[in-house]
Amino acid sequence: MGKKRVMVPAKELDLSTVKYEKETIQAPHLTGSILKLFVRIIEIPIIGSLIISFMKKENNMVEMLQNTEIPEKPMFKPEFPPQVRNLADCLCDIKPEAEPSVVIVDEEGKPTDRVESALKCLPHYDPASCWSGDTLPSFRYWKIRDFAYAYRSKLVTPSKIAEQIITLVEGCKYHKAPTPLLISFDAEDIRKQAAASTQRFKEGNPLSILDGIFMAIKDDIDCCPHPTKGASTWMHEVRSVEKDAVSVSRLRSCGVILIGKANMHELGMGTTGNN
Repeated sequence: MGKKRVMVPAKELDLSTVKYEKETIQAPHLTGSILKLFVRIIEIPIIGSLIISFMKKENNMVEMLQNTEIPEKPMFKPEFPPQVRNLADCLCDIKPEAEPSVVIVDEEGKPTDRVESALKCLPHYDPASCWSGDTLPSFRYWKIRDFAYAYRSKLVTPSKIAEQIITLVEGCKYHKAPTPLLISFDAEDIRKQAAASTQRFKEGNPLSILDGIFMAIKDDIDCCPHPTKGASTWMHEVRSVEKDAVSVSRLRSCGVILIGKANMHELGMGTTGNN
């Protein structure tokens, strides 16, 4: 092992004197058949280990990951200033620290109430930015509040959007895409959820800003009536799904329309993030 490099404690660091220096990665750009060949080579015992060790050394990965000492302890979860939530905290003389622009959401509160609290933190929504009379912009990433406004203004219904999504997904299945968007999909279940949401808007009683919003659930999270396979070929055979995961259940209670299970790397072990 090389000499340890001890980093300056964060509290003593003067950020004005720090300059980010971009380093050039010493590695070939491989794609296609050459990449496949390279993978086979590095999987060869001894030879592969030597190649990987050489590449790590060339890119200072050993120095960065093994020979660097960081004085601060690792943080495994965010730190928040203490908040007085109940009488017990008051009796323990816990003084809250005011933090500007931070809203504490009750962890035990109803999902719909928590969504409403989060909504109040967002900037003002101006429908004129995307809706101008009967014309629509040529292109736009439609967001949650765009759909919410369209539903409440009776410009469209969740059922109409559902049919468009069903057509799109079934079209992908027809063309047999190598990496389909959804690996578990039930058109009738989507229509049923959308019809219930449409009825709530018709009666003027949407559950939350998320009512009628369509979402796919990653294949490692339970969502009825779909099996959870974790992108494997066997997990659903040894473990059945009996109820929604807590996160999914809370989304459903806010009126979210769950369209199916999204594709992912097998058991989530990929590193590209291209789910």
